[in-house]
Amino acid sequence: MPFTVSVAVGALSLLLFLIFVRRVIFTGRMGSSSFPHVPEVPGLPVIGNLLQLKEKKPHKTFAKWAETYGPIYSIRTGATTLIVLNSADVAKEAMVTRYSSISTRNLSNALKILTLDKSMVAMSDYDEFHKMTKRLILTNLLAPNAQKRLRCNRDIMIENICSQFHACVESDPLQVVNFREIFAAELFRLSLKQALGRDVESIYVEELGAALSRKDMYKILVVDMMEGAIDVDWRDFFPYLKWIPNKGFEMRLKQKHFRRMALMNALIREHQKQIESGKEVNGYINFLLAESNTLTKEQITMLLWEAIIETADTTLVTIEWAIYELAKNPDKQERLYHEIKKVCGSNKIKEENFSQLGYLSAIFHETLRKHNPVPLIPLRHVHEDTQIGGYHVPAGSEIAINLYGCNMDKKRWENAEEWNPGRFLDEKYDPADLHKTMGFGAGKRSCPGSLQAMTVSCASIGRLVQEFEWKLKDGEEEDVDTLGLTSQKLHPVHAIIKPRN
Repeated sequence: MPFTVSVAVGALSLLLFLIFVRRVIFTGRMGSSSFPHVPEVPGLPVIGNLLQLKEKKPHKTFAKWAETYGPIYSIRTGATTLIVLNSADVAKEAMVTRYSSISTRNLSNALKILTLDKSMVAMSDYDEFHKMTKRLILTNLLAPNAQKRLRCNRDIMIENICSQFHACVESDPLQVVNFREIFAAELFRLSLKQALGRDVESIYVEELGAALSRKDMYKILVVDMMEGAIDVDWRDFFPYLKWIPNKGFEMRLKQKHFRRMALMNALIREHQKQIESGKEVNGYINFLLAESNTLTKEQITMLLWEAIIETADTTLVTIEWAIYELAKNPDKQERLYHEIKKVCGSNKIKEENFSQLGYLSAIFHETLRKHNPVPLIPLRHVHEDTQIGGYHVPAGSEIAINLYGCNMDKKRWENAEEWNPGRFLDEKYDPADLHKTMGFGAGKRSCPGSLQAMTVSCASIGRLVQEFEWKLKDGEEEDVDTLGLTSQKLHPVHAIIKPRN
């Protein structure tokens, strides 16, 4: 018995000694910096600030805390220290100046599954894989020359959308139209054309034992994936308890992932059959398949899917909010219409006209500011001690860049809650700066799709206002709730439209 007690006391002493040594080393490392600690938001033991985030709109809570604790502060989310950045200045410093210290990502359990452990450009670490795949998607899909080559697809999309809205008015002039239902379907069709080189009405998926319509494909490839990405696993906050199963969460995510991969593989097989039969089908998929020596089959599948979802989702969020705001503000809608009429006359608006349409550009940027499709940038991991905003940031922390907080910063934006495109016509805003609202990030990880997003958004918004007067359905003005952690409008815009000519 005395021997057992001695061993226990010795083990406890060793444990306490190791904890003491670790604290001394950590304190010494912290103390070696001349920069102060990041201000902390008070929380509870063990769980930290998790209960304070229960409203499921963390970007809004973070922005409120910034008013008290400043543009940079730390919170505890279970076992993790999270440094939250809420101003454009500290966000740009993190993304550009301090990038080498925070260029990796610790993904949530949901994103680990849905990205196949970072097998896509947007979620990969900044390494050779990221550089190669970003170069592929820019060269073949998103860079200016590629965008010129794909322009016909965008023109067809906008013609189809306008034709469908005209058909709605002809069938019933007082009909309330569901904007998202029409626009999302055509935007998804565009994403398929760009990725696969052709439209896909339906496809049989052997692994699922079913023929899927385009609507089914949209559900599996876009809707289910966006819902899955914001699915929360409590083990993300307490990684030392990761051994405890969370079967409901795992089953949901794995089922979505299986359906997505089964459908994507069916699309790839169908494309290969088209090529073998002698049909000339050119899309992003051709360039990915040509890289089969450097990319695995799974990586090709994921990169192809990424091109589809990123065309079909975030751009829709921006355009729908722009239409909502214009329908809510008829004076601003008329100002845009008269600008288009002055520049284009009786001709349909074209991409070549954008440089002369300053108010249209302002509407795009103001919508990005107030309704950014990605209010919180996916977390970045601090892998070495660094400094941000004049504070010491220790290795092991996570960085959350709150774009919503940056764009609601009262020190930077006058009447930040107001949707006011005119603010971007002020001389202090450079019209050539796509990153004025941080909507496309900054530095080496800036969004490669910024040109396409702006082109599709401005062409769509301009043409829809040129051809129709938009008025919200009664009671729609206050319907501004968003879906979960995202800024996507919870309910589709319902409007009454009237042809202008």
